[in-house]
Amino acid sequence: MKGLSHPTNDETLNPSGNASIHDVIAEVSPGRRRFLQGGVSAAALASAGGLTLGGLAQTVSASTGRSGLAAPISFESVPASRAPVLDAVTVPKGYTAQLFVAWGDPIMSGGRPFIGNAGESAADQARQFGAHNDGMHFFPYAKGDDERHESDDDGRKASSRHGLLCVNNEYTHEEILFPDGQVGAGYTIEKTRKSQAAHGVSIVEARRKGGRHGAWTAKADSRLGRRITANTPVRIAGPAAGHALMQTREFLITDSGSIATGATTDGRSGHGTVNNCAHGYTPWGTYLTCEENWNGNFGGTGAVDTSTATEIGRLNRRYGVTAGGFGYRWHTTDPRWDVSTNPNEPHHFGWVVEIDPYDPKSVPVKRTAMGRFKHESAQVVVDKDQRVAFYMGDDERNEYIYKFVCARRLDRDEPRRNRDMLDHGTLYVARFDADLTGRWIALTPATVGLDGVALRDHPNFAGGDDAQVQARILVKTRMAADAVGATMMDRPEWTGVRPRLHGFDEVEVYCTLTNNNRRGSAAVASANAADGSTAAGSARPAVDAANPRANNLYGHIIRWREADRSVTATTFTWDLFAQAGDTLTTKTPAAQYTGNIVDAPDGSADYGAPDGLWFDPFGRLWVQTDQVGDGTGDFVNIGGNMMVCADPATGVTRRFMTAPNRCEVTGITMTPDGRTLFVGIQHPGEDATSANPTQFSNWPQNQFTLRSDGVTPLPAGRPRSSVVVITKDDGGIIGT
Repeated sequence: MKGLSHPTNDETLNPSGNASIHDVIAEVSPGRRRFLQGGVSAAALASAGGLTLGGLAQTVSASTGRSGLAAPISFESVPASRAPVLDAVTVPKGYTAQLFVAWGDPIMSGGRPFIGNAGESAADQARQFGAHNDGMHFFPYAKGDDERHESDDDGRKASSRHGLLCVNNEYTHEEILFPDGQVGAGYTIEKTRKSQAAHGVSIVEARRKGGRHGAWTAKADSRLGRRITANTPVRIAGPAAGHALMQTREFLITDSGSIATGATTDGRSGHGTVNNCAHGYTPWGTYLTCEENWNGNFGGTGAVDTSTATEIGRLNRRYGVTAGGFGYRWHTTDPRWDVSTNPNEPHHFGWVVEIDPYDPKSVPVKRTAMGRFKHESAQVVVDKDQRVAFYMGDDERNEYIYKFVCARRLDRDEPRRNRDMLDHGTLYVARFDADLTGRWIALTPATVGLDGVALRDHPNFAGGDDAQVQARILVKTRMAADAVGATMMDRPEWTGVRPRLHGFDEVEVYCTLTNNNRRGSAAVASANAADGSTAAGSARPAVDAANPRANNLYGHIIRWREADRSVTATTFTWDLFAQAGDTLTTKTPAAQYTGNIVDAPDGSADYGAPDGLWFDPFGRLWVQTDQVGDGTGDFVNIGGNMMVCADPATGVTRRFMTAPNRCEVTGITMTPDGRTLFVGIQHPGEDATSANPTQFSNWPQNQFTLRSDGVTPLPAGRPRSSVVVITKDDGGIIGT
């Protein structure tokens, strides 16, 4: 994931009765099997200490001989889109892709249709689909009579034709967002407000009309449609709420500016969510949006403290808060984002934010118990004992993988009792050892760090009672992970949980590690300092078993299996599911590809920079890429960005989709019946200028002529991040 510069409805709903929220979690079948022995290359492990794979195989049960898939992956792979990359979405034979919603489309009452030159106001953008969509989840309504009476009704209560699509809007390309670009005739508060309105989350009412073979539409005037932006009021909850580090200058936010009241906030409320990357959902029916490159939205009109001698300086340094940020200019017109005068405001960001999609008046809640970092996805597991955990990555070079274990068991009988579960629990960080085992280290006051001192006595966290210590640990999560010796990873991005079905009954979690050009790049390796003083992303760690490639250009996917099939376990076994890359080049040794990506010859299943990762309810693994989007340089054989589908048991991988020029494929979700797939296309034509916005791409209007309503023409003028909907022509299950 990258930053600015890359980097009326009359139905009555009862969300608590939607069994679909539990579908993936509840479908548990008996039986166990072992990890693939080809998952980690022998050469990679030898370089990390002469190990073999036997140790891992001995720690798990014998194979049942079944893959865990409900049906095999049987579509025909599409060819790679090599340079010049086709500026379109391509799907397999027998499938159709349609445009569902694009940046600027109205999604709520009062919304204005997109103007081709992006001349909408900030107020318009606040009622339109946001920019640069990312993670997403489909929340169904209850089934209508037309579905329940179908001959092949599957007995589910949840609709596969009507629901709410929650979509993250990660960042903006300012040169495309405004007709005259970022600076143009001058940078104004109106531009700031429009950019802020394009960030956040879009909640879109989705309906399929005309039965199983009908078209999907995004309702333009929905009373349930919603935008959550950088200025939406939010509540701050959990152990860090109210702490002094969370108390900021209070502002009255208006269209014409943010006016300081002279007061200080109580640290329990704030405004906005930004850089919303991957996502999650909860078993009680809420959406989780994850704040990633939030540091880049801040800047300073004066000096910004990055000194190791002050608490604020160390925080800014460790989280990458600087005077320049990622090139946004919000701080020049909106003092809330000026770190030189409002130094605690960044502490309101970097959290998992919980949203009730079914209630447009609900207040989003920042769940501080889940830690503060550059959050990627927060994927849930409910184990056999009804214990709940969420798995998360911190997307920056040399950062960490985390899990949050809720203190209470899930209450399936009264879902509303679960609503504060994310405020109570334990945050852990992962250590991956060379013998293919690992340990979850609790980030709590009593945990002893590398220096032999408990975190409650560590200079970064000490002071006051343990509640105060825990609050500091959570605001300074990265520094706590440094202190306890967690394993530095190659940009941990999306996590995915393998469904427990058809003979597979393990808690098995996957995580994409996108790349790391600093891994193994120095004669003398360096690590994140245990005192938390390392500047974000600056270390140059040595290769290790979990990150075995120097200058990891293409990335890899790691997976682990919890001991005793329990999310509360503090130990696990692990391997590498796939080491991505171009098998046709000699740049990366062939041994580093041994035994993982398996498909047709001539590199037809190759991909690089795995980013998005998601399991469908049938056990298939979908991987989305964020590599060089024009298929040049080191990606000349792989081509442009894509989405592949893999069998987690065999490694068999097929390319399902290729994407427009200079885009990223990110965000994926499915209807409960498995017959509709929503997929995100982000920043097509990246790096174009305001003078020539279609320089690299004119998608989607070059492929589709009408909006999803089937009536409104798509305006020309500039490329637009969008969500496409993919269906099988015979109405069948996606992937078969």
